[in-house]
Amino acid sequence: MAKKEELMMVSLAVALVVFSVGMGIASAQAAGLKKGFYKKSCPQAEAIAQEVVWGHVAGNPELAAKFLRMFFHDCFVRGCDASVLLDSASNTAEKDAAPNLSLAGFEVIDEVKAALERACPGVVSCADIVALAARDSVSFQQYKKNLWEVETGRRDGTVSSDQEALDNIPAPTSSFDILLSNFSSKGLGLQDLVVLSGGHTIGVGHCNLFSSRLFNFTGKNNPSDIDPSLNPSYAKFLQGQCRRNLADLNDNTTVVPMDPGSSLSFDNHYFVNVKARQGMFTSDAALLTDARAANIVDKLQDPGVFFDHFKNSIKRMGQIGVLTGSNGQIRKKCNVVNS
Repeated sequence: MAKKEELMMVSLAVALVVFSVGMGIASAQAAGLKKGFYKKSCPQAEAIAQEVVWGHVAGNPELAAKFLRMFFHDCFVRGCDASVLLDSASNTAEKDAAPNLSLAGFEVIDEVKAALERACPGVVSCADIVALAARDSVSFQQYKKNLWEVETGRRDGTVSSDQEALDNIPAPTSSFDILLSNFSSKGLGLQDLVVLSGGHTIGVGHCNLFSSRLFNFTGKNNPSDIDPSLNPSYAKFLQGQCRRNLADLNDNTTVVPMDPGSSLSFDNHYFVNVKARQGMFTSDAALLTDARAANIVDKLQDPGVFFDHFKNSIKRMGQIGVLTGSNGQIRKKCNVVNS
């Protein structure tokens, strides 16, 4: 018993060291960011961005999920530097990578940038616009008020690689260990992983990203063989929605709401779904395969707890690998580096 307790203490000590290192990385990366960074250089910056974003989301509520996903994908590749916005003549930029082909809203980002360039030329970065668009679009849909604070002061990167996107963006087929390793490499912790997964409460998923869970799961040529971690009723629902994928698992033409009946509402219902084994992706179901993560899932079924933790986790995500001070540049147009 004594040896077992000693091992448990060693494991706890290691976990605390890893957590402390991760927090240290995040704190160092946050240097240069602050609330109201443009208060003197462009006082109306956030109001201008919000007006444009709210105008578009009012006519297309699905943009909220698109901008939230854009922010996530940008930050996980080279940090939050707007590299996801860059075009490439050879189709080798981040936006050309498979995980980013379904991103949308680039034209709205360009519209925000154009408005800010008219008001304050060369001041507001595209990286900050992406961060603000995520917050403003999600906040508008139901609440018409800011759901979290956005620190600003990021500058824009000059490099964008499709391979780096493939290497760094967490896949929907990831196991828990892979997900945790991915988040840890960005200075984020276990709680951030679970909390930020709650972003799946809005938006849709392409059938090809989870159809292997629905048809012939074990490879025994049995079409009705499903992933046993899926709620059978939910699996049957998904099979009906994704029936085209019975013939071709890679068919990506069909999309399904990730939170059926509530896919436009930013709330904590995702965690109710996960607990009921109704998470769409393997990465969703993976949260129940770790006792610590499953415990957090339980706690986040309280709306107040979810919103409180989400605003903190997405703030930490927005600090990943930021360029500040004299690093990077302030692009004149978000899709190209300055000449």
